[in-house]
Amino acid sequence: MTIIPTIIEQHAEEAAFLWLQREAAVHDPHYDLKDLAKLEDRIEAHIDGLLIAGDAGWGFCQQAIQLEEPGEVFAAAVLCLGSGEKQRLEEVISAACTANENWRGLLSATGWLGKDQLDSLLADLFKSEQAEKKRLGVGACAIHRHNPGDALAESFEDPEALFQARAFRAVGELKRRDLLADLQPYVESENNITRFWAAWSAVLLGDRKTLDILFPFSLQESPQQERAIQLIFRVLNDQQSQIYLNELTQEPSCFRQAVIASGVTGDPLHIPWLIKLTQTPELARVAGEAFAMITGVDIAFEDLEGEWPEGFEAGPTENPEDDDVEMDPDEDLPWPNPELISNWWNSNKGNFRNGTRYLVGKPITEEQCQHVLRYGYQRQRAAAALELALMHPDEPLFNVCAPGFRQKQLLGLK
Repeated sequence: MTIIPTIIEQHAEEAAFLWLQREAAVHDPHYDLKDLAKLEDRIEAHIDGLLIAGDAGWGFCQQAIQLEEPGEVFAAAVLCLGSGEKQRLEEVISAACTANENWRGLLSATGWLGKDQLDSLLADLFKSEQAEKKRLGVGACAIHRHNPGDALAESFEDPEALFQARAFRAVGELKRRDLLADLQPYVESENNITRFWAAWSAVLLGDRKTLDILFPFSLQESPQQERAIQLIFRVLNDQQSQIYLNELTQEPSCFRQAVIASGVTGDPLHIPWLIKLTQTPELARVAGEAFAMITGVDIAFEDLEGEWPEGFEAGPTENPEDDDVEMDPDEDLPWPNPELISNWWNSNKGNFRNGTRYLVGKPITEEQCQHVLRYGYQRQRAAAALELALMHPDEPLFNVCAPGFRQKQLLGLK
């Protein structure tokens, strides 16, 4: 077989680049499962090219991981995990340990493994004395929603907070109710990330007393803030929900989170408030998403969009003196037209009842959640997965970030 180095190098570069796109896509408001699977087909094509190239393909990936970037780690990991080359895996693990983002690339690659490959990998990882391999084993089990047995509880003692927190998170994702009591000491941890994930899993497993530990995270700007909101406002009753929502609205820095929370509640009671907020540029798009989360209307598809407000700026600007480099959090959301949104609601509000929780246009039932899980957009699918996990105390949380082909198999889709 003739090896063309420039083609093999392109396969390595494209696989890494497309994985980065996929990392964003799994949380994207306009990506659905079909879109995710199409993107992954492109990744697979480049991985296949590297595999066909044999040692030459690995050689390019081996060079690329020296860049210590997550996409390159992912591509190299998929290659060596698929081939079972243990020495190559050692090199990838070493590269993955240089940064949290790189470790995420390695973990993501384990999601591409079939059951037999996963079982073989886990057997090696869990018998190892290396902490990194045990951590990889727990992370791979979480992605596949595979019960790692005693290894999960053993990870509670991990000296690194991030990996300890990953173990706590896996308890909830895997519905390890047998470990709920073991979580309790950690919900009072002084470390924010370990305290959060211990409390998150405890609430997901039915411990409502831990809500008092979890709620302060909804008031603090952090990567955990929205995750807290997404769970808290799904388990509160109407009265509690209104009290917690009022607390969010009293904090100026949390007003955006209050808008998100109103969509999580699913109660049409909040619709007039959301429509009013579509007139406020800073909140219009997120208010539109909350409106859609309740009503199911597709603002872009149903021509309810407006224009970008004149003079409004969001995200980094071209001004070199502007120190604000934060990305626009609503970049991929459509601009709702307040008048059109209001007209739509006036025509359709008779189909909704205050006090009933809705998800994407219909009352929250198992049937509706399963429908959204199959055909909704990624953020809507994540909401449906949480709702189903709360309905079924012993069933794992469906992983909407898993490889699309595996999700489709689990959902009975072609």
